[in-house]
Parts: sequence; structure tokens; C-alpha cells
Amino acid sequence: MQKTVRSTQTPGSDQVRALISAIDKAAKRGIIHPNAAKRRKARLGKILAGAK
Repeated sequence: MQKTVRSTQTPGSDQVRALISAIDKAAKRGIIHPNAAKRRKARLGKILAGAK
């Protein structure tokens, strides 16, 4: 999911929301570290803000 969103010139807000949800679920289950989840979500937010 991350590769598709990051490779797209202007990712849709629906795609970003779905990816953030998936990142949250992975952090909740212990698949990724909570700080890594925060970092990834922050980077996605910057991409989304820059696309507007």
C-alpha cells in the first residue's frame, strides 16, 4: 500500500486514509513499532499537504 501511495504523483485522500488505518492496525498488533508508525503517518501527512 505504501509503495502505491508514495509512487503516485497526487495520492487521493481515500488512499491515504486507508494507509493510515493500516499503519495504525499494524502498530496496535505489534507488527511495527509505534514510533515507526507515527513517523510514517507524519510523512504521509506531508505528502498529502503538499499535494493540495
